[in-house]
Amino acid sequence: MIDYLQEIFSTLKQNRLRAIMTGFSVAWGIFMLILLLGSGKGLENGMEFNFRSTSKNALWIWSRRTQVAHDGLQAGRRINFTDQDGQMIQRQFEDDMDNFSGRFHLWGNYAVTYENEYGDFQIEGIMPEFKEIQLVDMLDGRYINHLDIKQYRKSVIISEPVQKHLFKEKEPLGEYIRINGVPFMVVGTFVNPEDKDDKQLYMPLTTTQRVFNGNNRLNEMAISTNATTVAENKRIEDEVRALLQKRHRVAPEDKQAIGIWNTLENFKQAQGVFAGIRWFVWVIGVMTIIAGIVGVSNIMIILVKERTKEIGIRKAIGATPFSIIRLVLSESVFITALAGFFGLVAGMGLLAGISAILQQVAQENQDVQRAFFNPSADLSVALWALVILVTAGLVAGFIPARRASSIRPIEALHDE
Repeated sequence: MIDYLQEIFSTLKQNRLRAIMTGFSVAWGIFMLILLLGSGKGLENGMEFNFRSTSKNALWIWSRRTQVAHDGLQAGRRINFTDQDGQMIQRQFEDDMDNFSGRFHLWGNYAVTYENEYGDFQIEGIMPEFKEIQLVDMLDGRYINHLDIKQYRKSVIISEPVQKHLFKEKEPLGEYIRINGVPFMVVGTFVNPEDKDDKQLYMPLTTTQRVFNGNNRLNEMAISTNATTVAENKRIEDEVRALLQKRHRVAPEDKQAIGIWNTLENFKQAQGVFAGIRWFVWVIGVMTIIAGIVGVSNIMIILVKERTKEIGIRKAIGATPFSIIRLVLSESVFITALAGFFGLVAGMGLLAGISAILQQVAQENQDVQRAFFNPSADLSVALWALVILVTAGLVAGFIPARRASSIRPIEALHDE
């Protein structure tokens, strides 16, 4: 075995340029495939990050102004949702939804204070089920619960940036903050996984409506459906819209009066785009691999042609055709496997370096994660590509190697 390897190294040393050219074509093919796969994955991760903080099969419903006169009412009328709208949706679509929550926003300047600290933040009244629609990571304490809703408790949960702004290093749970002078007890802290800088406060919907003169009004409603297909979620969207149009006397053709964001539809559309990108990446990757195979094949043909006289000498002193073929192909396997390994390591290393840099940048600018993040490639796919590349090179080189081994020694020795 040692003599066999020494013979391979001796032959490669005598043909350095050929070995370098063969190795580079293989390494470059694997390297580019890894980069293409990693780039596609990075773009896909960025897309999925944009849906990280919301249920992927949700309907977000908000009211606007009518665009069409209908039922004796003029265009331009403002639609106002109420608790009764939410209750009717829950009754009518009980079998189609998993969670429902009304939302009531406190618009304008509502100063939030704690001792000598104060700030203006986003404040919303929500229901406990909102946690399953607008996803947040609880850091401490608890979320708004049904007792908060039923008993009109003055409870509040705050995001991590609000906690740092008002409480500095102090523990906020159990402490009271004031919103427009009204005390609320902090029962939990959270972070928005999509926007860690989000300065948000959530309170019980019923409490918010009662304390801040909201009566029974809702600014928005959110539903997470049990639909598994875009068509199914679209059906629920259309039926919800039709119900609200009928309740608020909106023309059926007026699609602007009631806004609905169908997250499943958007998510599937984004997935479709990235499925196309994945196919494009694979086409480019396969073309790169084919280019590597062609390079290996051409070089092996040249190799056999150059070594015809050497092959003749080997046969003259008793070498068998199989031993000659094995020697030629083993050199090819050694070169392609070694070069492919270096290309694989270089590609994976570059992706790891880019990923580490992006993680550092994302700590200061989270928009990076929304576009391109954590590029990575499936190692098993790259290894299979390397195996295919080596195998294809062997197959392509086997025919000229076999032809050369079949030449009679006297003809090979006279070859120029």
